[in-house]
Amino acid sequence: MSRIGKKPITFPKNVKVSQSAGIVKVEGPKGTLSSKLPDGISMVVSENNLAIERKSEERLVRSYHGLARTLINNMVTGVSTGFEKGLEISGVGYRAEVTGSTLKMVLGFSSPVEYSIPKGIDVKVDKQINLVVSGINKELVGRVASEIRSLKKPEPYKGKGIKYVGEHIRRKVGKSAGA
Repeated sequence: MSRIGKKPITFPKNVKVSQSAGIVKVEGPKGTLSSKLPDGISMVVSENNLAIERKSEERLVRSYHGLARTLINNMVTGVSTGFEKGLEISGVGYRAEVTGSTLKMVLGFSSPVEYSIPKGIDVKVDKQINLVVSGINKELVGRVASEIRSLKKPEPYKGKGIKYVGEHIRRKVGKSAGA
C-alpha cells in the first residue's frame, strides 16, 4: 500500500469536492480546479475527509495511487489558501514592473524583456527587485516562476540574474592577476 496514497485528505468546510465520470472538481473561496482521475483509482468522500483507493494491485495502478492523492491535495490547498513562489532580481540596474498582464523587466539586454502573464496567475513586484508569483494551480505557479527565472539565470561569478528566494548560487573565483 502506498504510504502517501493511504493518508486521508482533510479539507475545510468552505471547500467542496465532487466527482463525476472520473473528473474531480474542487471548489473553494479562491476558485475552482478540476482534474481527471487515473484509471483504476477511485475516490470516497465523507464529511470533511477524502480517501483515495485503488481498484487493483497492478503496477501502474499502484504507481498512480500516491500521485492521485497528492494532486487532489494540491487542488484542495490551492483553492483554500493558494500557492506562492518568490523570485529575486540581483544586478546593477536590473528591475521589473507589472503593467496590465505583462511583466516588463530590464535585465542588462539591449531592450527590456516582456513576459506575458498567463490567466490565473498573479505577479506582484516589490521594490522593483522582488517578485511574487501566486495562484491556485501549483503546477502553473511553478512553471511561470521557472520561465521568468530562465529569462536571465544567475551567473556564478557575480550572481547577477533572477533567482528563487532562498536559492544559494555557487560562486566561482574569477581570474587572478598574473605573477
